[in-house]
Amino acid sequence: MEWIRDERPRRITLISTGGTIASRWQGSGYAAEAAGSDVLDAAALPEHVTVDVVDLFNVNSSRMTSVRQLTLLRAVHEALADPGVDGVVITHGTDTLEESAFFLDLHHTDPRPVVLTGAQRPIGTADSDGPGNLYDALQVAASVRGLGVLVVFDGLVHPARGTVKTRTLAADAFSDPSAQSLGKVGFGRVDTRRTPERPAPLALPAASAEPEAAELPRVDVITHHSDADPLLFRAALAAGARGIVLVATGAGNATPEFVEAVREAVERGVLVAVTTRVPAGPVAEIYTGGGAVDLVAAGALLTGTLRAAQTRIAVLAALLADVAPEQRRELLRELLVGPAYEAPTMIPEPDLRTPEPAGASAA
Repeated sequence: MEWIRDERPRRITLISTGGTIASRWQGSGYAAEAAGSDVLDAAALPEHVTVDVVDLFNVNSSRMTSVRQLTLLRAVHEALADPGVDGVVITHGTDTLEESAFFLDLHHTDPRPVVLTGAQRPIGTADSDGPGNLYDALQVAASVRGLGVLVVFDGLVHPARGTVKTRTLAADAFSDPSAQSLGKVGFGRVDTRRTPERPAPLALPAASAEPEAAELPRVDVITHHSDADPLLFRAALAAGARGIVLVATGAGNATPEFVEAVREAVERGVLVAVTTRVPAGPVAEIYTGGGAVDLVAAGALLTGTLRAAQTRIAVLAALLADVAPEQRRELLRELLVGPAYEAPTMIPEPDLRTPEPAGASAA
């Protein structure tokens, strides 16, 4: 573990987007309402840190859209265009934080950190966790470099890639079910275990220049279950989807009917990625009969340990990238798997037959 400590003055840009950390009671429930300055005023500041606040938008994160994520991406790059800024902190709702964090990370080229945080309990409540999370996020943004986009929550530091919301209401809301956190923060220090592996960052998509006016590609998510058939998969194709994420069972398995639907989609130039509804572990080519072996043969790409929401972001990023259409599949493969991932090796089934006694001969 490394203790990173630097007492030089640090200037952080805080981008406020809403979420529980900015939510107040509306008479029937909570909704994002507080300005970024109100969110900041509720928290203490780490020593030697000054903060500039940008109110980008103020929405519950279930209302996050790709257009808003492009707006956020542009705002981050505009903040880092100022050489006097040492890092960026984003307050964000927890429901879709994993998607925004991964989208930003795929396009993050700067050694200065971008840190996302939020809250599970609203601003102004006696037990609000927002002020503590914001303090920690500012501490991390003022202390680290070269780690990409990070998620800081409940005293832990997570990489964007693979980190998902794993608990609906508890304070320790985020983790990567398939890997350890990067480190922890507390008592004025930031401890990190490792540097996250990240694919080569993408250039800003052209759509980020005027995201409100952009016609963004449709990317749908379809889940397999015991009685599933390809009806919804083909409905997504009919609706104009240019990418589909198939959330399969087990290590990435579906049925022969889905295999045929995947083949049809790939032949039409649609990007298809296969993840799993299982919380942890990689998808792998193990089973035929509609399993991952057949899905890959039909043209689908496996996602390593990425789950549905971040897989969808990878597909969207590949579609928005300034590359030739025939190069998008290979680009998506790189974004999905990442540089450190190694596909599991198939282990043949053991021979369970009872061995013949020594010296036995055929009758």
